[in-house]
Amino acid sequence: MFTGFFYKLKEARVPVSLREYLTLLEAVEKGLANYAVEDFYYLARAALVKDERHLDRFDQVFGAHFKGVVDLADGMDEVAKADIPEEWLRKLAEKFLTDTEKAEIEALGGWEKLMETLKQRLEEQKGRHQGGNKWIGTAGTSPFGAYGYNPEGVRIGQDKSRHRRAVKVWDKREFKNLDDSVEIGTRNIKVALRRLRKWARTGAADELDLPGTISSTARQGWLDVQMRPERHNAVKVLMLFDIGGSMDDHIKVCEELFSAVKTEFKHLEYYYFHNCPYEGLWKDNARRRTDQVSTWDVIRTYGADYKLVIVGDATMSPYEITYPGGSVEHWNEEAGAVWMQRLLDHFQHAAWINPQAENWWQYHGSIQIMHKLMEGRMYPLTLEGLDRMTGALNR
Repeated sequence: MFTGFFYKLKEARVPVSLREYLTLLEAVEKGLANYAVEDFYYLARAALVKDERHLDRFDQVFGAHFKGVVDLADGMDEVAKADIPEEWLRKLAEKFLTDTEKAEIEALGGWEKLMETLKQRLEEQKGRHQGGNKWIGTAGTSPFGAYGYNPEGVRIGQDKSRHRRAVKVWDKREFKNLDDSVEIGTRNIKVALRRLRKWARTGAADELDLPGTISSTARQGWLDVQMRPERHNAVKVLMLFDIGGSMDDHIKVCEELFSAVKTEFKHLEYYYFHNCPYEGLWKDNARRRTDQVSTWDVIRTYGADYKLVIVGDATMSPYEITYPGGSVEHWNEEAGAVWMQRLLDHFQHAAWINPQAENWWQYHGSIQIMHKLMEGRMYPLTLEGLDRMTGALNR
């Protein structure tokens, strides 16, 4: 069984050596796996995988080769312990339509018509409604309300996004700051970001220069201690993080990225925005309505030598990029595309990191618009994508 596993790893191009395989067998003989599949999985992974890039292929081979080698009783115990999520019970009234039904629902016909109709509904409606296709309510196909479906509407009274279709959100929403203390499970992100490093020695001379001391002592004939400034990564990075809404799906990987960049770059500045950068950015999501920083001030404060990295899924209503007033949360006097262009005109080295899977980009009009604004400098939040991004920023 183990020999077949070894050959399957080789076939999957996981660079496992005979020495590593013998080490694994020796560990098994000494009882380190404890006769449990999960214990053996971690033991085999530690012994055979040298590079995090091969973890996915290892998992696939392991799952295929040892399929079924699980104690059925243990599996049944886990099922018995499982609780039905309260959210499932709480949303029994929520209406989910079939693809055919969704295709039959048509948008009202544009931004102006949508806003005009909402104003009319607010004036006419007198009570609560559920399941309808006209009034402001819940679980229906009306363009206005919560927990329903419409290809283009205004979300009112719903805790979070579901279909990513709303062009306006009428509720006050609270977002959380990214946690920069999160420990990254692998070193992949850090390794990829290190390509952006540019070393320089600046500041006070507080580090012993051993080669310089030896050379100077040899020339002078007496001990001549030489000091030098500590070497630091001199690259300057400005990061803008999209937060809230559809980005809730990507919190974990964005926290890992945030933790990595705070470790790797001494000269790092960051701000938050929602969906698209507009006239204001902020440092603290809890105070984003009171303590915003003018985007113009950010542009004036950080020089063109900063590398601008924007992190967001760019999944929003296209109105948020192309129309004044298109923001889901406030009335923006100028379109998001205008502010994007101002940022790109100032920061010549800029890139957009998108945690959304790259093969889905073509299905989102907003991503295609943002991709065009970035002149193709949008990269997926994967190891390969970060490699491409750092290469582009270094040019």
